[in-house]
Amino acid sequence: MLDRGDKAPDFTLPDQHGNPVSLADLRGKDVVLYFYPKADTPGCTAQACGVRDHRADYERAGAVVVGISPDSVKRIAEFDEKYGLSFPLLADEDHAVAEAYGVWAQKSMYGRKYMGVERTTFVIGPDGAIKDVLRKVKPAEHDSLVLGALAGS
Repeated sequence: MLDRGDKAPDFTLPDQHGNPVSLADLRGKDVVLYFYPKADTPGCTAQACGVRDHRADYERAGAVVVGISPDSVKRIAEFDEKYGLSFPLLADEDHAVAEAYGVWAQKSMYGRKYMGVERTTFVIGPDGAIKDVLRKVKPAEHDSLVLGALAGS
């Protein structure tokens, strides 16, 4: 997994409207890149709605928030519309970006092992270097931890 000081791997993925979004296009700003396992599940909904509800705080911090999951464009579009999220959600259907960031990992539920996204947030500086990594963040604590990391940088 990537760590502080590493250069964030560039990528281009479709957003919930099918438009391509590249990390390189966001250079010059702090970027909060958060990976979530699956749209419209309880934890992922709490996390996304928290970002939505703290929009003004992220704007004051000068940060752009981008969520990435292995869901399809259709699924993240429905998720965005259902909760009025209105920030970029990206579809990483082949999980190549999750793999590049080291968050595609073996998970276990009810004794069954499977591969999936480990909930992780990367705070990326204007120069493209990773400023902070928040691993296995609880959705309810996500925004306070990220905003604290932004304030401390």
